[in-house]
Amino acid sequence: MSIKKPKYHFFVCCSFRANGEPQGICHKKGAVSLVQYLESELADRGMTDAVVSATGCLKMCDQGPVMLLYPQAQWYGNINEEAIDEILDALEEGTVAEKHLLI
Repeated sequence: MSIKKPKYHFFVCCSFRANGEPQGICHKKGAVSLVQYLESELADRGMTDAVVSATGCLKMCDQGPVMLLYPQAQWYGNINEEAIDEILDALEEGTVAEKHLLI
């Protein structure tokens, strides 16, 4: 049995620290609810080739909430539901939502 590699893997910073407690900007700005929103949007759009993971701190607190898209290596900052919609729209169009890119 083999595991299919996803086309998109979204990592959303949820500010978890080594002891498991969330701290920091991303958590305080509602990153956990953004994980749920992103998963729902992907399902609604039929983007079954995407995976979402909540992560520990991505060390870009000044830009939080932060989301990394792999393997595209696209870092997005100041994420909210509107930004997620724009990022997904761009992916579906084969472009990049550049106004939300950090790196």
